[in-house]
Amino acid sequence: MLNISKVRIKESIPFSGAKSLVMTLPLKESQKRIRILTSVMMVFFLILFIPWTQNIRSKGYVTALRPDQRPQTIHSVIAGRIEKWYVTEGAFVAKGDTILTISEIKDEYFDSLLLPRTQMQVNAKSQSAVSYRDKVNALEMQIEAMKKNNVLKLQQAENKLRMSELKVESDSIKFQQAKINFEIGKERLDRWESLYKEGLRSLTDLESRRLSFQDVRAKVVAAENDYLSSQNELITAQIELDAIRTEFQDKLAKAESEKFTAMSSQFDAEATVTKLQNQYSNYEARTNFRHILAPQDGFLARAIQVGLGETIKEGDAILNIVPANAELAVEMYVQPVDLPLIKVGNKVRFIFDGWPAIVFSGWPQISNGTFGGVVTAIDQFAGNSNQYRVVVVQDPEEEPWPEMLRIGSGADGIALLNDVPVWYEIWRQLNGFPADYYTQEQKDAIAKEK
Repeated sequence: MLNISKVRIKESIPFSGAKSLVMTLPLKESQKRIRILTSVMMVFFLILFIPWTQNIRSKGYVTALRPDQRPQTIHSVIAGRIEKWYVTEGAFVAKGDTILTISEIKDEYFDSLLLPRTQMQVNAKSQSAVSYRDKVNALEMQIEAMKKNNVLKLQQAENKLRMSELKVESDSIKFQQAKINFEIGKERLDRWESLYKEGLRSLTDLESRRLSFQDVRAKVVAAENDYLSSQNELITAQIELDAIRTEFQDKLAKAESEKFTAMSSQFDAEATVTKLQNQYSNYEARTNFRHILAPQDGFLARAIQVGLGETIKEGDAILNIVPANAELAVEMYVQPVDLPLIKVGNKVRFIFDGWPAIVFSGWPQISNGTFGGVVTAIDQFAGNSNQYRVVVVQDPEEEPWPEMLRIGSGADGIALLNDVPVWYEIWRQLNGFPADYYTQEQKDAIAKEK
């Protein structure tokens, strides 16, 4: 009531017989409120000492642990036109299965006999290289024969030169002897003429002496002629020796020039053969690229290029494939301020999209519907969102992750940290302090003690 008037009805009219009114009278209300308030405060006080697990909440998504098991896009290596599809979206394909076939759109690859004709070019050029190689060998043999023949010719010319030198020396001696005989004959003739003038010798003896002197004179001339002739032969032998050497050098230079020309042609043919073989290998590999094959076992997710007759360029994406039997993991992202609290081997709880869960982040023991994980890798740099990526795999000690879990599903991660009282956590939150740092060894040791 408002209690505006100081006159109380209950003081003038007894209400002991009105049970409903008696029940509304505020008898002992203060005692009840005190008991309730006391109970609530005791419960709240006890709650303050209950252990609370510090944690870090982070969003992420399911992915594959190994890079080769993550969804990938299949590209076309060559330009072409889609001719036939062999599979449909969502179908399972094994490694090496043909997904589609494309045909060539470039005129240089239209020839249906491109490989055999290229092989014929390779064979023809290979035979040309062999022919040049044989020519080089023949020229080398010819050069060796020329060298051996030149050695014999040089020996012959040197012997002839030596003979000419000896003949010159012999004719020179004979010429000197003839000149001495000429001087002696001249002195004798002069003495005979003196004796004839004195009357000691007859004219007949003088004339005989003159005839003898003429014979000696003729021998001097003949000896000089022989000497000059032998000198000419010596000069001729020297010229012949130089001619042999010059001729050999000319023939050798010509043969070596032909040899080097043949070697150049051989190397050019071999280079062309290598180029043609490379071209043949490229054509052969390009033929295999006309069939788009599955790189690994998986499911076709989405076809990017569709229809028949559609042209695609080199490197264009054709379709997406999701590998089968991938080892799942979760990529979660944490703030830089929380990164020092995350270490490899830390425990993480996950709430996956599509799986209902009842979560008490501070009491993971009574949470239901969450799945365990273990941190296996932490990036060393922050991404575009200024957050660090943390890779978490399935915890082998916990319940296995759902079999229907797919790559790309969302995951709400709860990284479990240290166990502290509730009052400490409230005090930390009010003061803005970071969570307590701990190591996994310390966590395991505390668990063993408990």
